[in-house]
Amino acid sequence: MIASMTDPVVDRWSLGQVTLPARDLDRAVAFYRDMLAMPFLFQTPNLAFFDCDGVRLLLGLPERPEDTHPGSILYFRVGDLRVAYDDLRSRGVAFIDEPHLIAKMPDHELWMTFFTDSEGNTLSLMSEVR
Repeated sequence: MIASMTDPVVDRWSLGQVTLPARDLDRAVAFYRDMLAMPFLFQTPNLAFFDCDGVRLLLGLPERPEDTHPGSILYFRVGDLRVAYDDLRSRGVAFIDEPHLIAKMPDHELWMTFFTDSEGNTLSLMSEVR
């Protein structure tokens, strides 16, 4: 039987890995491992892998010139945004802005702050405050 366009092909979408481009892999590894204290998994000559609570973050050297565009913004969920912000600033992370309110929801407030990694990718810390 052929599935219709409305039948789900995948029962549950689970993100397994995301990729961010790196211009200097050693510098990028040092940023994520040492400044962000992200769990380092392993490295090959052109790729490095980190664990983001079960989702792999792949940092990779572009194989082609057209692959050098910036990556998508990654939003890292934290419990206490101010504590995380202060800790990362003390490690030398360059923030674009201060933690600020994005939206008031019926049951929580969404707060974010943005920063750049060593390769120029924009990242964010986010917290849902109840």
